[in-house]
Amino acid sequence: MSEELLSAHLRAGVTHTCHCWLIRRRDGVVLGFTDHDAPLHFDGVVFAPQHGLSARAIASTTGLSVNNTEAFGVLSDDAIAESDILAGRYDGAVVQVWLVCWDNVAARKTLFRGTLGEITRGAGGFEAELHGLTEALNQMQGRSYLKTCSAVLGDRRCKFAVDQAAYRMDYTLDAPSDGPVFSLLGVENFNEGWFESGQLEVLSGAARGLKGMIKSDVGTVDRIITLWSPLNAPVGPGDRLRLTAGCDKRPVTCREKFGNFLNFQGFPDMPGDDWLVSVPRADQANTGGSLSR
Repeated sequence: MSEELLSAHLRAGVTHTCHCWLIRRRDGVVLGFTDHDAPLHFDGVVFAPQHGLSARAIASTTGLSVNNTEAFGVLSDDAIAESDILAGRYDGAVVQVWLVCWDNVAARKTLFRGTLGEITRGAGGFEAELHGLTEALNQMQGRSYLKTCSAVLGDRRCKFAVDQAAYRMDYTLDAPSDGPVFSLLGVENFNEGWFESGQLEVLSGAARGLKGMIKSDVGTVDRIITLWSPLNAPVGPGDRLRLTAGCDKRPVTCREKFGNFLNFQGFPDMPGDDWLVSVPRADQANTGGSLSR
């Protein structure tokens, strides 16, 4: 119905149209922008002027071609802040663009729907790639056959409940983080290395919602947690952290640490390259195991 109203308006010859942009981040924050000179309201979102997003022409194609474009905008504290971009809060955010009749917002049409790609910054502004819905067709699909597990701990293939007390811990930070390094005091209910290859999530403070993969977990009571890369947002005393146990994808870890071997998604007995290129031998049976034994 909204597209029919817009079509009727465009056929009138004198048009009152503008563009509206919606950005929905993965943490639930929703931002609306318009190139009109006054705020517009629809779908429960206020589309604000002056903070400006603009884009190159959006080329729509038929079939399964990938429709990509670029967006430009201004960095500001009350709209899109540089600190949020650095922290990765806009990575993979959903973007939708409409052509809207500004004096009757019920008359509108979606021009683009997709996600934010790579974002570059400079001179007080930013430039972002926009990836259309067909961008997902560029991603590799299918299952990988490896000796180690190809599932992610807790996903629908792994089926393990990671919210159990033995595998998850909440902690209030006593000291500021040093880049990717966090000092945790008085943590004695978990073995050393328990959280290695796991996840650290910030539950409060300036870095709320950010997550990092744990590179190492050293210590038994006072622990040093090191991430593979810093969170790009300050984390200080009083901030709440959530640590989830790590899995190194080996069958022995799945069986002994998680008791979840029935859902192991690897192939530990898959023959290696040495077996595949070996020649028949009369003095030894080839069982598919390593030939180095």
